[in-house]
Amino acid sequence: MSPAGTRQGPIRRVVIVGGGTSGWMAAAALARLAPRDVTVTLVESDDIGTIGVGEATIPTLHDFNALLGIDEDQFVRQTRATFKLGIQFENWGQVGETYIHPFGVHGRTTPEYKFHQLWLRLAHEAGEDAARRAAIGDLADYNLGAVAARLGRFDRPRGGSDSVLSTIRYAFHFDAGLYARYLRNYAERGGVRRLEGVVVDVAMRPDDGFVQSVQLRDGRVVEGDLFIDCSGFRGLLINQALGVGYVDWSRYLPCDRAVALPRRRVAPPDPFTRATADLAGWRWRIPLQHRMGTGYVYCSEHLEDQAAADRLISQGDGEPLAEPRHLRFTAGHRERFWVKNCVAIGLAGGFIEPLESTSIHLAQMGVARLMMLWPECSFDPAEIDQYNTATRLEYEQTRDFIVLHYKATRRDDTAFWRRCAAMEIPDSLAHKMALFRSGGRVFRFHDDLFTEDSWLAVMLGQGVMPRSYDRLADSLDRDQLARNMARLKAVTLQAAHALPSHETFIQTHCAATPDRIAG
Repeated sequence: MSPAGTRQGPIRRVVIVGGGTSGWMAAAALARLAPRDVTVTLVESDDIGTIGVGEATIPTLHDFNALLGIDEDQFVRQTRATFKLGIQFENWGQVGETYIHPFGVHGRTTPEYKFHQLWLRLAHEAGEDAARRAAIGDLADYNLGAVAARLGRFDRPRGGSDSVLSTIRYAFHFDAGLYARYLRNYAERGGVRRLEGVVVDVAMRPDDGFVQSVQLRDGRVVEGDLFIDCSGFRGLLINQALGVGYVDWSRYLPCDRAVALPRRRVAPPDPFTRATADLAGWRWRIPLQHRMGTGYVYCSEHLEDQAAADRLISQGDGEPLAEPRHLRFTAGHRERFWVKNCVAIGLAGGFIEPLESTSIHLAQMGVARLMMLWPECSFDPAEIDQYNTATRLEYEQTRDFIVLHYKATRRDDTAFWRRCAAMEIPDSLAHKMALFRSGGRVFRFHDDLFTEDSWLAVMLGQGVMPRSYDRLADSLDRDQLARNMARLKAVTLQAAHALPSHETFIQTHCAATPDRIAG
């Protein structure tokens, strides 16, 4: 527990060290929510590159943009974004298998019955009967987002709660650098001051060890009451100045490298991210309005850097627009995210890996949690402990969902996938998988990031089939249930066919201007 600070009174000066997506998210939120007498200074250098490859998001970004009052069509145009209905996973269960993890809900759950339990009952009763199984279909056939993604169609949700069109949930693919620029413009209009410069020294208060100021290369000194570390993997404040250690999760998440490569887009943009399991990791494919983002996340123990780059180049379509960019990381998080008067947000606080696009969300929640626990200069240890406990739990819950993808593989064609299938997993995930294998039950805490529908999509998509189902579903008449399910499946398919194509929707509502596309 950190000792309470010796100062009293409200926070007056906030210093954000580092820009990028996380830094400017913090700055924009402070511009919107901080008391008027608080000055916010962000220090960043154009000489220090940002990671900026995380171009896919999850639906929680809507909450952040809504908080700022951002017009969505303008945001999409400015960031050259496209829409994302989910993630298509290829070759994860076995080579040749494909499934979609969609946003939104599967079917219609009632107070009496979970929808997936009704589906499981019919699937179990069908057994090996191919015709009956085809009639039932996959669980994803009852999710409008999944069906629309397969068809390349998109629309925003509309209609009342009784309409299948209201069940669409979506996120975005965007240029992370343009999003940071967009947020910078917002923050500076709200009074945030940006200082260009490289931090070369951090001064600590001699009486209590709190951060007092940062010094820039040109000699300028920036003092503050609260410091937000958004300096990326370096952890300039949280790690180098305050010495906070790192919780290493590489035993669960062995991928530790990535290579990214932008390409010319040669086909209409899909309304989903594609994640293709490969020899020693997986490859991403993220369509933007002006280009295609591609990359390979891999384990360096099983694949050399040059081999990974060669593999990425050979497996993609479209002309490369830059040289491959290599990144190194260790999955995990800081032992504490908030220490004394310093809060680490974004990569300075931790990094799980790009699968399921959680990095921007975790930065967003770090900012939101800081605003909920906005401190005074005394920095109450109880508030700091609450922040650290909640953030650590969120990282652990997110970790479990990501590890599931690797553990639930049935591949044995490479040493990497054999390692993943055999590895030990956290007890919390082992329990969740055992519970699902038994009777198809998914229990989650109310604040878990990933919904029951998300867990269902990945477990069933990768072949984790329950041995049984909730026998309360047997109380329904089997023939009537089958007819109702067939009707819902047909309505979902019909609704998806009626949606405009993804490309048409963008061109109609939010296409980037030609000069912006060219730029």
